[in-house]
Parts: sequence; C-alpha cells; structure tokens
Amino acid sequence: MPIYEYQCNKCGQVFDKFVRSMSAQAEVECPECHSKDCRKNMTTFGTMGAGAGYGAASSCAPTGG
Repeated sequence: MPIYEYQCNKCGQVFDKFVRSMSAQAEVECPECHSKDCRKNMTTFGTMGAGAGYGAASSCAPTGG
C-alpha cells in the first residue's frame, strides 16, 4: 500500500495517507480542520547506508581503491 503525503490548502496541515492501490482515487480529508481541499505533495525517497550521516544517500557503487 503506497503512502502519500498531503497538505491542506485551508489550514496548511501536512499529513500522510495510506492508499489501497496506486490507481485508486483516495478520499482525502484534513485530520485537523476536516477540509477536503487538499493537495498531494511531491516527496522523495532516500536510504541511508551504515555510517552515512543524516541526509546522505547510500550508494552501491564501488569506491576508488
């Protein structure tokens, strides 16, 4: 199940919503003010490797030797 991040256009609340499938139209309501005037935010996905600092993406590419 994909998780999407939304933001309420009325109060500005940012929240996540589980959606059954990527093609399903989710009924979205702000948990703070209950407005249905919400937009889906663009988010990025990142991973961290062992020893990587906060915000550093891990890489599977070999390092020089």
